[in-house]
Amino acid sequence: MGEESDAILIGIVTLLSACQHGYYARLVGRSRMKHKIMPPAITGHPEFERTFRAQQNCVEFFPIFLAVLWIAGLFFYEEVAAALGVLYIFARHLYFKGYVTAAQGRLPGFYLSLASLFTLLAVATLGLTNAFLKKYLDVNISKRVHRMF
Repeated sequence: MGEESDAILIGIVTLLSACQHGYYARLVGRSRMKHKIMPPAITGHPEFERTFRAQQNCVEFFPIFLAVLWIAGLFFYEEVAAALGVLYIFARHLYFKGYVTAAQGRLPGFYLSLASLFTLLAVATLGLTNAFLKKYLDVNISKRVHRMF
C-alpha cells in the first residue's frame, strides 16, 4: 500500500462524487432503454431529456468542484473542505432528483450546490492566499488572525 496521506477526507469525498457521477450515467442509460432512445440521440421523451440534462450539468460542474475541493482541502482545513464537499454531493443529489421530476424541481438543489461551491471557492482562496503570502512574503495572516482572537 502507498504511504499515509494528509488528504484522506478529501480523497474520500472525491471518490464518493465520482461514484455519484457513475450512478447518474447509469440512470441516463436506463432512461434511454425505458424510452427507447438510441445513442447518439439526446432528444425524445421529456423525462429522458431532463435526466440527460441533469447528468450533463453535473458533469459540467465536476472539474470546478474538484479544483476548489482539493485547493480548499490542501491549503485551508481539510475537514472544512470535506464537509462542504459532502454538502455539494447532497445538493447535486437534490438537483438531479428534482430535475428528473420537473425542470423547476432542479432549483433548490442547484442553489444549494452553488452556495457550497462558492463557499469552497472562498476558503480555497483564503487558504491559497495565506500560503502564498507566507511562502513568498513571509506574512502569516492566519497567525495574525489567531492573535486577534
